[in-house]
Amino acid sequence: MAKGEGAESGSAAGLLPTGILPVAERPAQVKIYLLDVAQVDPFSASIILFVGRAWDAFTDPLVGFCISKSSWTRLGRLMPWIIFSTPLAIIAYFLIWFVPDFPQGQALWYLLFYCLFETLVTCFHVPYSALTMFISTEQSERDSATAYRMTVEVLGTVLGTAIQGQIVGQVDTPCLQDPKDSALATEGANRTQSTTSLKETQNAYLLAAGVIASIYVVCAVILTLGVREQREPYETQQAEPMSFFRGLRLVMSHGPYVKLIAGFLFTSLAFMLVEGNFALFCTYTLGFRNEFQNLLLAIMLSATFTIPIWQWFLTRFGKKTAVYVGISSAVPFLILVAFTESNLIVTYVVAVAAGISVAAAFLLPWSMLPDVIDDFHLKQPQSHGTEPIFFSFYVFFTKFASGVSLGISTLSLDFAGYETRGCSQPARVKFTLKMLVTIAPIALILLGLLLFKLYPIDEEKRRQNKKALQALREEASSSGCSDTDSTELASIL
Repeated sequence: MAKGEGAESGSAAGLLPTGILPVAERPAQVKIYLLDVAQVDPFSASIILFVGRAWDAFTDPLVGFCISKSSWTRLGRLMPWIIFSTPLAIIAYFLIWFVPDFPQGQALWYLLFYCLFETLVTCFHVPYSALTMFISTEQSERDSATAYRMTVEVLGTVLGTAIQGQIVGQVDTPCLQDPKDSALATEGANRTQSTTSLKETQNAYLLAAGVIASIYVVCAVILTLGVREQREPYETQQAEPMSFFRGLRLVMSHGPYVKLIAGFLFTSLAFMLVEGNFALFCTYTLGFRNEFQNLLLAIMLSATFTIPIWQWFLTRFGKKTAVYVGISSAVPFLILVAFTESNLIVTYVVAVAAGISVAAAFLLPWSMLPDVIDDFHLKQPQSHGTEPIFFSFYVFFTKFASGVSLGISTLSLDFAGYETRGCSQPARVKFTLKMLVTIAPIALILLGLLLFKLYPIDEEKRRQNKKALQALREEASSSGCSDTDSTELASIL
């Protein structure tokens, strides 16, 4: 259930989200749950995953707009969405992994609850992300909260993967020694698997879903009881009504936001390509079939432990400098692994370096988003309640990058002749995996850094905005100024 901004990439060949990939399961055994466990045909399973991802991305801006029009309550404006979506999301999540008895309409069952779960978890995730703007008015405190949030989300990804991997990974499905048989792997897997083994697998997924759902409840309760929203002093009790398209136009016409999203999109896509194809790359190109889970753990732990370091770095040297140093640090190591033959020590070094860059790639853009919103408030002081819209589109583009990464990986490996569940792969597949994990991410990182160069909010601009907003708050607190007064004051500043 951990749904971090950077943790939503898809595994290679369009097979499974990496968060669902059992740690103990070899990548050659990767399978679509709906196909092998629920016995839904391959076409229906692909439609379910495609429609679910598309619906998930569509609901982000829609939920953000609905939240922006919400009124303040005793619990705040964002917290009610989190409280009421949590129990429903847990039920929908559990039903995704439940195998219904009726033979007809199973595909419709999974499509319904998959889309429902994605909608409900969006109702949780968008306000949860936007809370950064409402827990404090101090930029430093918001940056610190973002660092803590990203650290915990990475840990949650590791925990969720480990739990499901340990529970589901007990069920073993051997790879196919004869590549010619791989064309029939999907159809034959269900026939060769005994009824007892299939039932055990189904129960294992249900047990894992129950454990993860329980963690979801605990985290939601801690969030609800431990966080209080703060309202800006200059915000009126009734914000000006805003249509969806007007809000979209205001947000997407804000130059710093567009430049930040563009840079974030390409750098996110780069690291999602690495993450999504890493298991297959280690198995088939490097030949480390039994090491990929340890290498993945090295990446995640490296990212977890270096997030506080990047938080200190951005405080000391500025966010733009931290972006250049942090994201570009992956390039030399990706070049190294591209031109080095299979070497386990070098691969572990690259894994640790990738984790360091992953931490920077996903922490820093999210840390820069509150600065963009502050800049927007100064230029559009009459437009209140737009924070969820900013965050929802940020999440949308993260998922868009995930979908593009999944599509690129799927098509590239399909054209290269990827053999599903094969114990070995053709030479073209090995070469394609190397391109997807090294050359393509390097090109995307360089393009993303070029776009970050155009991002206009540096440390000096941040300090100016901080002073202007502080003056606006002090004026609003002392005189109780209206929206009109705030607009006049902002124009003077």
